[in-house]
Amino acid sequence: MIHPTAIVHPGARLHPTVRVGPYTVIDEHVEVGEACVLGPQVYLTGHTTIGASNRFHAGAVIGDAPQDLKYKDEPTRLRIGESNTFREHVTVHRSNKLTEDTVIGSHGLFMAGSHVGHNCLIGDHVILANAVLLAGHVTVSDRAFISGMGGVHQFCRVGTLSIMQGGAIATVDVPPFCIAHQVNLLCGLNIIGLRRAGISSADRLELKQLYRLLFRSGLARKQALAEAETRFKSASARTLIEFAATTKRGLCSDTSTSSTVDEGRESH
Repeated sequence: MIHPTAIVHPGARLHPTVRVGPYTVIDEHVEVGEACVLGPQVYLTGHTTIGASNRFHAGAVIGDAPQDLKYKDEPTRLRIGESNTFREHVTVHRSNKLTEDTVIGSHGLFMAGSHVGHNCLIGDHVILANAVLLAGHVTVSDRAFISGMGGVHQFCRVGTLSIMQGGAIATVDVPPFCIAHQVNLLCGLNIIGLRRAGISSADRLELKQLYRLLFRSGLARKQALAEAETRFKSASARTLIEFAATTKRGLCSDTSTSSTVDEGRESH
């Protein structure tokens, strides 16, 4: 099911059920899985592997070269899971070196004009709203939601079930389960998301207590983490503690204080 105006390289590998719309271009080293829908006017290039049931809307450019001056035309890779939707003019770039891939999980929604930079690692059920920009080497964990016009600096992490509000910018890590706004600031927990994810009321209460300890107590991060290790045992709390303990760029801070961000930058 390939439109006569589409250009598909003979070396490209397409499952027989793939639908290719008008003026779509598919280059040689692209592999497209079962039941994908491409186009119109989609460009798939690079060493790109795409799983089943993905949908690419008009103008999407997937697998193009990284925007990195160090890149030297190596055959780097992009891997995409299953059942994602890439809306109009989404761009996803392959990695900048052979030892790493750009990876996108499954069941994601990438809204119009959003960008995923080279070497990004994107989990499952992630949503990038319109015009979200992810720089290179960004990690976005499962079920994170980045609202319109949000931006994430290179090498930063966005934790699971976190939300970045519209226009929010992160140049440090966004902790799991939290709501980020403005520039590197937090305004509490993503309670609605926690409920929808089936996190129990007892675990939500523990996360609230842990949030207050880490981000509102005024304690230095090492001291707060040491206390958290002895007090909090739920799986969700352990996820947040481990994330905070392993940050390299520092963490967003609560609106009431900026000490956590400053401390993280010093340690980096």
